[in-house]
Amino acid sequence: MATQAFEDIAETFDFLEDWEERYRHVIELGKAMPPMPDALKAPATKVEGCASQVWIHPRIEAGHFDFEGDSDAMIVRGLIAVLHALYSGLPVAEVGKVDAAAELGRLGLDRHLSAQRSNGVRAMITRIREVAAAAG
Repeated sequence: MATQAFEDIAETFDFLEDWEERYRHVIELGKAMPPMPDALKAPATKVEGCASQVWIHPRIEAGHFDFEGDSDAMIVRGLIAVLHALYSGLPVAEVGKVDAAAELGRLGLDRHLSAQRSNGVRAMITRIREVAAAAG
């Protein structure tokens, strides 16, 4: 049930030979994201449970989920971009149905992130799901 944007990332990962290349690609995805306005980097948008500073500002537009995100760590900013590809544009009711662990597992991220980074990704997914559930 992944979006086309996520499928594009998965397809690119299939072509990359090793994890160093995949990490570089994740970082590039983060660099390509539009910057999050500093005014949105507030306690209300900060994601607790991440080793790095992480902010997610969700938006519901015409019944579809979207969010802006940022981090002070480049790899985490890239992980935010991956989650954006996974969730952005979905109908709000579909957000909670996404098996994020399975989808991220397709990329191998479950096996190649540190425990702290994995906890941070789970915290981001929890925030996304909570906001979508509250909006739905």
